[in-house]
Amino acid sequence: MTKKRHITVAKGDGIGPEIMDATLKILEFSGAEIEPEFIDIGEKVYLSGETSGISEEAWESLRRTKVFLKAPITTPQGGGFKSLNVTIRKTLGLYANIRPNISYDPFVKTKHPNVDLVIVRENEEDLYAGIEHQQTPEVVQCLKLITRPGSEKIIRYAFEYAVKNNRKKVTCFSKDNIMKLTDGLFHKVFNEISKEYPQIETEHWIIDIGIAKIADTPQDFDVIVMPNLYGDIASDVAAQITGSVGLAGSANIGDHVAMFEAIHGSAPDIAGKGIANPSGLIHGAIMMLVHIGQPEVATKIHNAWLKTLEDGIFTGDIAKGSASVGTMEFAEAIIQRLGQQPSAFNPVTYKEIKEGEEVKLEFAPQAKDRVKTDVVQELDGVDVFVLNNTLTSNELGEALEKVAGPEFELVVITNRGVKVYPNGFPETFTTDHWRCRFQLTSNAPKNNKDIINLLQRVNEAGINCIKTENLYKFNGERGYSLGQGQ
Repeated sequence: MTKKRHITVAKGDGIGPEIMDATLKILEFSGAEIEPEFIDIGEKVYLSGETSGISEEAWESLRRTKVFLKAPITTPQGGGFKSLNVTIRKTLGLYANIRPNISYDPFVKTKHPNVDLVIVRENEEDLYAGIEHQQTPEVVQCLKLITRPGSEKIIRYAFEYAVKNNRKKVTCFSKDNIMKLTDGLFHKVFNEISKEYPQIETEHWIIDIGIAKIADTPQDFDVIVMPNLYGDIASDVAAQITGSVGLAGSANIGDHVAMFEAIHGSAPDIAGKGIANPSGLIHGAIMMLVHIGQPEVATKIHNAWLKTLEDGIFTGDIAKGSASVGTMEFAEAIIQRLGQQPSAFNPVTYKEIKEGEEVKLEFAPQAKDRVKTDVVQELDGVDVFVLNNTLTSNELGEALEKVAGPEFELVVITNRGVKVYPNGFPETFTTDHWRCRFQLTSNAPKNNKDIINLLQRVNEAGINCIKTENLYKFNGERGYSLGQGQ
């Protein structure tokens, strides 16, 4: 007798319990060899006083089973609650978010009947690092973090996924025409790694036109890899144009743990009505079954799901006004068709993933364990951010010129990234948040002591410094962007 695989299950919020009950019933009748361990996460855990939305006992289950089937959850509005989805992905190192998007024409209405693309979304960094600060009464900031190790992991995963799944092309989306350092690094790493896979066609698109092309000609894409925020948006667009976001599932893969879910949210407006489409979570469960070595069961469920569509059985979001069934009725229709094959669709066959065939990369070493490079990091100056709502840009510039000292030269002041001093334009709109760039002079020592002294002079001049960012060169190349107009 096969030993059942322990998995952690969370029924979530909103429609979560309904679609999870439907999915678990299908798994039970399909013969899936699983043993669910149920945990509570999400809204009621937040509101009980656990600000992270997850308890220590739930973490223990996830780290022990290493497989998580999760329904959508609700993050309470306001109160500073952080997204638990992001917390789980980052805490457990689930760096790769895999979102297949397939058209089911003519049974699911779509203007794009030939879509079969996979979005590989970086899952841990970018703006989803969630590092935000209010710096002045008028200005808040969110830090966009793109790392070389993070970019290398997700881009290599995308190429390995393409090879293992007989895909022909990998496309990179970024916005490196504007964010030349952050998105520029992601694109640069893509170009570097693509050289190791000469059998795979590659291309790059700027994110805005790239998403427009997904909406217009999605059949032109195969595998697309992109940073976190873009991937979140693009995968919803891709899912919707295939017929419904409610159809799509996703896998969140890490070195140690994997999480499987629907891509849609908790939809509290229809919770409790029994009308939600469980297909997204069903597809997440199918991906989970393949991951845990039960491809035959995954095949059986997927083909039964396709046969259900062929037989014209839909939940309301797909039926579009025609006759529809509820959540559990849809699940029961799939159960009735277990073992049957679709005729209009090509039957699906998931094969067992053998050693060496899985998309599994070597564990990425921590910073202290990585091979040290010969990068020379040299201090080049400092950006001093100040709160100012009394002085004009010229008055602020003249005051700061006086405190620059012999070590620094005030080269530019920007407001919202645009140069306002010297020689700013009166048409430029300004807020109370000013970036004042001090460049070290050629004969100045290269250390933080001079920055500390500079900040003391700024403070003594009655100017309110709210933040600093050191400016560095790396192997002689500037590691910071110029101001717009500089």
